[in-house]
Amino acid sequence: MKKIALFVSVLLFFFTSVASAHGPVRQKTAEKITINAPAAKVWALIKDFGDMSWHPDIVNTSIQGGNTQGATRVLTLKDGNTITEELKKYDDKKLSYTYKITEMSSSKKITHAGAEEEVPALPVTDYSASIDLTEKGGSTEVDWKAAYYRAYMNNNPPEEMNDEAANNAVKAVLEAGLIHLKALAEK
Repeated sequence: MKKIALFVSVLLFFFTSVASAHGPVRQKTAEKITINAPAAKVWALIKDFGDMSWHPDIVNTSIQGGNTQGATRVLTLKDGNTITEELKKYDDKKLSYTYKITEMSSSKKITHAGAEEEVPALPVTDYSASIDLTEKGGSTEVDWKAAYYRAYMNNNPPEEMNDEAANNAVKAVLEAGLIHLKALAEK
């Protein structure tokens, strides 16, 4: 009986160690909007990787490399923070491109678990996204998808860098961009 109790105790110890040892789960956010304008008109607004003037939260964009794979753009946000992105895939015929965030400025510093932590401009890490347009009988469906991890990769993240903060921030960026793009394209 002692051996069984010891075995069960050891088994429970290993199970709880493994269960609490895993890090964050990759998050996904997808936003879609239908724009009452032809795909060519909508694509003309967003096809230049170096021009994010269609997004209301971005005040400036600088680009190196144009619409070629490996091109980089630095986005300056309304609050002065910056996000650097790299173009991974660009397809003018399919009206789509894919990019990833390679660098971000810090929006603030916090103390968490006795350590000073920098909160990035967008509370995510390992962020990649794609924008795809589909012609739908005179209107356009724009599908913007992002995949990422929360900014704090250890267990017990601070409120500013947990999954909820990451999901809310990404959703807000995608929604604001699509709503503004719709307004511009339907003028």
